[in-house]
Amino acid sequence: MATRRTVLKAAAAGAALAAAYPVGSHLVWSAKSFEAPDGVIPDLNSPQDGGVWRNWSGLQSATPRQIASPASEDELAQLIRNTSRPIRPVGSGHSFTALAPTDGMMIDIGRLSGLSSYDRQARTVTIGAGTRLEQASRLLDDVGLALPNLPDIAVQTLAGSFSTATHGSGRDLPALHDAITGFRLITPQGEIVDVTPDNNAELFAAGKVSLGTLGVITQYSLRVTDSFALRRRVWVDRVEDLLDQADALSREHRNFEFYCLPHTGFGAAIAHDMFDGEPQGRPPSEDENVLASLRQLRDIFGWSPRLRRWIAGTQLQPGVVEDYTDKSWRLLATSRVSKFNETEYHLPHENGLAAVREVLAKLERHKDAFFPMEVRFVRGDDAWLSPFQSASDISIAVHTANTEDYRYLLSELGPVFRRYGGRPHWGKLHDMNWDELNALYPRFGDFNALRRDLDPEGKFMNPHLAALFGEDAHV
Repeated sequence: MATRRTVLKAAAAGAALAAAYPVGSHLVWSAKSFEAPDGVIPDLNSPQDGGVWRNWSGLQSATPRQIASPASEDELAQLIRNTSRPIRPVGSGHSFTALAPTDGMMIDIGRLSGLSSYDRQARTVTIGAGTRLEQASRLLDDVGLALPNLPDIAVQTLAGSFSTATHGSGRDLPALHDAITGFRLITPQGEIVDVTPDNNAELFAAGKVSLGTLGVITQYSLRVTDSFALRRRVWVDRVEDLLDQADALSREHRNFEFYCLPHTGFGAAIAHDMFDGEPQGRPPSEDENVLASLRQLRDIFGWSPRLRRWIAGTQLQPGVVEDYTDKSWRLLATSRVSKFNETEYHLPHENGLAAVREVLAKLERHKDAFFPMEVRFVRGDDAWLSPFQSASDISIAVHTANTEDYRYLLSELGPVFRRYGGRPHWGKLHDMNWDELNALYPRFGDFNALRRDLDPEGKFMNPHLAALFGEDAHV
């Protein structure tokens, strides 16, 4: 893949071609600021007084009256029972939508973490809801077990991941919440309830993906698998060739996804397959270097899409760039240094690749765009608010740097996703409302009715959730 050094070498090689263009175009671009206009992105450098909460990207913020970190379920139950102000549970802050902000109380369940019990033979575990995915993976690996799949980022809590329908990639692999066999819920009245499909089938189906609106979940029982190793292969190809092959590749590999690299004509594919030997380990990731080179290509040559594509073509050649083996959790998930904002929709498989082509064409109308567009494959499930309502879905995620203007993700790409039957990732940017969501989810009304029964006063609501569920906010 291209690095910053090779991009600079290509820039020198392209100087003669650049001379054929009007010099004014280059000078205007060189003076351009890529920062979002004032008011679009909150000021990340504003003074912190200790009472401000921000999400990972800095887009969402709150000034709650209290941020509580209870050390036990009993303490949490008492806290909820004795609190009338709005309450929102918060995980690692990796949701880009305003699910967590409130001016009331934010509850951090990070102290309710760790592996409580496990059964190697049955492949089941009980684990704290505040456990982060990487921590959970390490704890399970220590006892010879593993989560069946993981998302791209490893720092989310289990509660945050499950409650927003976070997922990995794999045509025959469902989203993470499908592994849930039971959970413990602290209701808005402060009651501690153990929920399983046998003792409360409707609350179980609603609670697997709950957006944190039914109360606070403190622990999960999960189906897991024996620990396993994977072989990871990453290769570069022309984006049209990848699009033509994507359906077949999704059937061929256990985990398959691909990235479209805007304004280059190329994409990168990632496949993971079961590996039975002794894994060799993966060297440090080059992802951040690749992203930096794409950004530099935009910064220097974004004024000329033709020149930008030509230079990318001198550096991105079809072929395998990674071929490694390691334990599953070390290959499937990672941490991200470069911060971004993101929209993501999940579409019926039969519509997905056509939508990818149209979204990419829209994206490339923006010369500022440089972040890779991610395409994944996910099996459907039966949780009431799972966005994976089809037998098989294709997930499309589009990003912008966290300091740059993200609004076109909603205004220009959102209508494309809607036209192809897309359902938004609950934690990613979208502007869908009650009417649209109610039409997309067969059990949306049932979920809302159950939520009202559990929380008639709207203690766990905020303005964003009120818009989703068609109600005035109780804040």
